[in-house]
Amino acid sequence: MTLLRRTRLHVWLRLLLLQGSWNFERLQGLGFFFAMLPALKRLYPRDQLHAVGKNYLGYFNTHPYLAPLVAGAVLKLEEDRAAKRSQVVEIEEFKEMVAAPYAAIGDALFWGGLRPLAAGVALFFAAKGILWAPVVFLVLYNLIPLVFRISGFVRGYQQGINSVDFFQRRRLPDWAIHTKEAAVVVLGGLSAFLVFQHLQKIDLVSWVGLLTLIPMIMLGLLARRGISTLMLVLLSALVIILLSIFWVDVAGLIEMI
Repeated sequence: MTLLRRTRLHVWLRLLLLQGSWNFERLQGLGFFFAMLPALKRLYPRDQLHAVGKNYLGYFNTHPYLAPLVAGAVLKLEEDRAAKRSQVVEIEEFKEMVAAPYAAIGDALFWGGLRPLAAGVALFFAAKGILWAPVVFLVLYNLIPLVFRISGFVRGYQQGINSVDFFQRRRLPDWAIHTKEAAVVVLGGLSAFLVFQHLQKIDLVSWVGLLTLIPMIMLGLLARRGISTLMLVLLSALVIILLSIFWVDVAGLIEMI
């Protein structure tokens, strides 16, 4: 039996509420079962539904933006199991196999890279006094995850367990690294821009740009050595504060002379 497109859409919409019933014992397990329930009701008669549903009440945890990729593949596997077709791997084993790698890649790509990158771009708009800066952040940060949610679910359903090749072909771990590096560059440029903007009225502004470039290069080298994005943001803020204090003191001495 092939699931109707309407049923698959119902499952995808429920995945948006994946963490609505998050708990410390099973994490996303109950939310994943809630999302899969419309499909399970279509695939299994009522007398089998209880036994099948119990398999979903265990532990499950992955990145919420990549959970649709898992769900799509699981739907395909459930169709095979309901039709009693042979399966290469059991559904529970597949979920356990992909959950942790997807979680690690998703954390690095979306939360460790894309979120600070979108925040840095939006802060440029905020520094220029543009009131649409929060909207810029929301659009940049949510557009790419939405694409992953949709395409991942479709690809997972079409390819089943072969959908794991999606990561290898797209090189998502490499993209996670590149996104983090881009975030550091944007945040470093933002720091330099804020310092320059703050000290525009000082005659020695050209020296500020030169001295600001040095710590920004150092921050870039730290990023290449694996320092966390949060630590880099804190270091950037510290650089801004120290440079501001230093140049304000220099400006005061110039005025006194």
